[in-house]
Amino acid sequence: MVKLSKRLQMIADRVPKGSRLADIGSDHALLPTYLVQKGIVVYAVAGEVNPGPFEAATRQVLECGLSSKISVRSGNGLAVIEPGEAEVITIAGMGGNLIASILEAGKHKLRGVKHLILQPNVGEDQVRRWLDEHGWFVESEAILEEDGKIYEILTAVPAEGVMAGPFQALYQDRRLHGGKVVDKARLLQMGPYLLEEAPEVWFRKWESELEKLAMIEAQLSRSSAEASKAKAEQIAEEIREIKEVLACLQKVKP
Repeated sequence: MVKLSKRLQMIADRVPKGSRLADIGSDHALLPTYLVQKGIVVYAVAGEVNPGPFEAATRQVLECGLSSKISVRSGNGLAVIEPGEAEVITIAGMGGNLIASILEAGKHKLRGVKHLILQPNVGEDQVRRWLDEHGWFVESEAILEEDGKIYEILTAVPAEGVMAGPFQALYQDRRLHGGKVVDKARLLQMGPYLLEEAPEVWFRKWESELEKLAMIEAQLSRSSAEASKAKAEQIAEEIREIKEVLACLQKVKP
């Protein structure tokens, strides 16, 4: 029986029982192998664009005797599946910009897909923005820390199956404790559910992000170029906004 990391286990826990899965960027095909072994999915496609991981995934599936239930395919993004072949798509362990570009390039393959389970390593806002602009509703967000790294997992469903109220309210301006208003741009950046729940690991993530932004601001401030100075001011404003959000949420924590 395959054993998953904490991160992959959290993704696996979000896959509906009895579904057909496509795991894009499957690496060693650990996730689909686990889900088939557990009887959670009835069939899976493990897609991998790189030759080394593709060969590793093929060996994994063969050694577990699951070739009849897991199809390992070489290809870029959603090119490895046909429309209607999968009900659940998982994409994990890559940047948010790449995940968004994979979804954009293969959006004609999303017909019949009921769940997208996405785990960007960075650039979560880019994934949320793509989902929002292309008719997908983020129904849940999770965050975890493993081996010193913090990950977010977004689960989305087609917006046509969601009532208009929740869909419209997801990124509506919110007033926090003390009167601070959080707009759509900040919700896309920080996560509408994560901001609401504000778990400790989420605070740690944003403290780390603030440190990175401060370093960038300091570097830009040393430049004499007007464009660099303008960018430094923009980042300084972003730092101030994020600090205000964190301060408001810290005040209401039990």
